[in-house]
Amino acid sequence: MASKADYLHRDPMLKKRDDFEDMLEERRNSSDLRYALRCYTPVLYRGVTPCKSSVLKSMVLQSDHIHYVINQVSKETGRATDDVQEEASAILEEMAHRLQLSTVRFFAFTLSKIFKTLFRSICVNEEGIQRLQQAIQEHPVVLLPSHRSYMDFLLMSYLLYTYDLALPVIAAGMDFMGMKIVGEMLRMSGAFFIRRSFGGDKLYWAVFSEYVKTMLRNGFAPVEFFLEGTRSRTCKSLTPKLGLLNIVMDPFLKGEVFDISVVPVSISYERILEETLYARELLGVPKPKESTSALFKARKVLSEDYGSIHVYFGQPVSIRSMAEGRVNRCQFNLIPRHIPKRPDEDIHNFVNDSAYRLVRAQEENMVLKPWVLLASLLLQKHHQNQAPGQKRGIALEELTQQAVWLRDLSRQYGAFLHWPDHTSPSDVVYSSLSLHRGLVRISEGRVQLALEQAGRQAGSGEPPSTFTPEEELLNQAVIMLSCASYRNQALHVFIRPALLASAIHAASSNKKQEVFNSFSFLRNTFSNEFILCPGATVQDFEEACYLLVKTGVLQVNPQEVVVTERGHRTVAFLTALLEPFLQGYQVVCRFLCEEAAETLTEKEFIPAVRKFILKQILAGRLRYIEVLSSDLQKNTLAALLRLGAVRKINGAEQGTLKVNKVMVNSLEDTLGGKLPTQKAAIARL
Repeated sequence: MASKADYLHRDPMLKKRDDFEDMLEERRNSSDLRYALRCYTPVLYRGVTPCKSSVLKSMVLQSDHIHYVINQVSKETGRATDDVQEEASAILEEMAHRLQLSTVRFFAFTLSKIFKTLFRSICVNEEGIQRLQQAIQEHPVVLLPSHRSYMDFLLMSYLLYTYDLALPVIAAGMDFMGMKIVGEMLRMSGAFFIRRSFGGDKLYWAVFSEYVKTMLRNGFAPVEFFLEGTRSRTCKSLTPKLGLLNIVMDPFLKGEVFDISVVPVSISYERILEETLYARELLGVPKPKESTSALFKARKVLSEDYGSIHVYFGQPVSIRSMAEGRVNRCQFNLIPRHIPKRPDEDIHNFVNDSAYRLVRAQEENMVLKPWVLLASLLLQKHHQNQAPGQKRGIALEELTQQAVWLRDLSRQYGAFLHWPDHTSPSDVVYSSLSLHRGLVRISEGRVQLALEQAGRQAGSGEPPSTFTPEEELLNQAVIMLSCASYRNQALHVFIRPALLASAIHAASSNKKQEVFNSFSFLRNTFSNEFILCPGATVQDFEEACYLLVKTGVLQVNPQEVVVTERGHRTVAFLTALLEPFLQGYQVVCRFLCEEAAETLTEKEFIPAVRKFILKQILAGRLRYIEVLSSDLQKNTLAALLRLGAVRKINGAEQGTLKVNKVMVNSLEDTLGGKLPTQKAAIARL
């Protein structure tokens, strides 16, 4: 195992982070109209002249790459080249942004009013803004914000306008185009619209990729997209999607630009506007269609308090320095640049590793609010209090003491925590509970999740007794999943120590190799659930050991891993953090072994497993309501497919799955701690 000295360069506690400024403070003390109409003169890449959208479209359609693909499609389909050219032009017309400063000014004025109403503060690290300003002048820039809310891309453009930086062009889903007026206004503020999926449509892919690359090669504007591909409904990071990252790296790999700067941006919300909407989506309630009327109906949120936002602009990452020693760019000299070429395995691995590294950079700079810690503690307390006769909730004083303990622990693990140091802990806790009063209630000095009121959801005003047990359970699940979404924001801080704590709990002895095997098995199983960099099992194990030794939880020597007397409290907290995920994976395995047919389709999977889980919870066989989350169920299926315990049948109805019940049963046993099967399971999986 690595020594302490080996870790000093990456000990999160030693990392200096920038200070924040509340940029709303100035907005509250000056005219919004003057702010929106002020002189806006951003410095651009090498002094390039801003490009009109018509000129940009013309450059794309006249490129060698598009001409080559048009000829290819024409040959393959037998269509006239003019026909295909027209289609390419229509695709670009549907896709392209039409950035206009007048629309940006309108948004600046309107968003100022909205943000001042919704949020107490919007805190930005101004050193990060200065670094970004420098980067934009030197190289083409790609902005990669985290994605937890619809608000993210509006907020990004608003901040860049405020700080007099070049406005980004933003990859947005086609569903926003369905919003009359608003869709076009988004286009005029820099959004370009792409289909959610376009399969093997060669022409669409060519137009899309050439459009993005033309903007990058010429440095017309920073390109912004979400590496996770979609908003995270669970508020933990999603496995990165590689399509757009492949595209933006291409100009560098082909030597068309000297370098590209990628800037991870971490956006942290104290209270998320969509918290109950997300919980309902995870329980199978369809996502509301984006529409202008729905936007106006959502005006009632303006009467709510959503606390503060922290936006951290990370260190610009040079693709050139990331690629050094990893990628041989000579391979791109063998064929002309305009001819499409599927990336080699080393390029794919490089892009994949870079994506994970960038998501981890986002995670590390996420600012955690006290409520994140309180939600973690309240969820664990709720599960401990399930036994009959147990007092519900937790005394406010005890919750405050536990929150202070968890605050100190999370800081030792490197959490970027916003805890007001000049306010008493009891005031911090009470303030956080008040902000989230829809999720918790305080009665007679005790705090508990607001599950009794959950039956009154859906605007009925009826008492809970008028609901069926299933409806009441689903309403309670909305509260549980909303709280879990806040707990999930801290998982990146605790996941490696939590995997190690669970591995110690599951291993049949204290032997270090046995614990490592158990850790490796759990990490592999959960690699669709959390951001765990490919091929970094040993590093993650060593990091977890280091953090737990540093905080006095473990004693580790070359032969053994032993929990200290004072370490039991921490180990109990960490194992409890992972329990809902373990139980979620177990129950999906149980469903596949007991209820599922030998074959089922992916479309049938989620509704069938949800029905099975509802029955199990109502029968008292499951402790964790969070296992109703469709995200957890999809991740379990993805893990089973990756491990070979379930496979897709070629040639059958699309998405048909075949279950290997022996392997699935073995995995369920192993996750349940029936350890005689563990080595065999590891070998098989």
